Amino acid sequence: MNAATPATTPAEQTGARTPEAAELIGGARERIDALDDRIIGLVQERMAVSAVIQEARISSGGRRVNLSREMEVLSHYRDALGKPGTQLAMTLLELCRGRV
Repeated sequence: MNAATPATTPAEQTGARTPEAAELIGGARERIDALDDRIIGLVQERMAVSAVIQEARISSGGRRVNLSREMEVLSHYRDALGKPGTQLAMTLLELCRGRV
């Protein structure tokens, strides 16, 4: 099979060596895809809520970003997920800034 030819069997699609493992992996991948869709929806919802907060803060004469709050968010993610959680939180914060 060359690089241009797509994998055709479940085992080839999943990298599994047995049909049983291919079935398990296929089902788990479907669940991951559904979870990813939910995560994307939650991130979009977070972005919308953040925009409301930023608008209220700016309208009241405040700054768009509250650095102490961002530090709380970073700490929360780091505590829950370890060092990679900090990077995830930074990405979320970046997505949520400046949408007003």
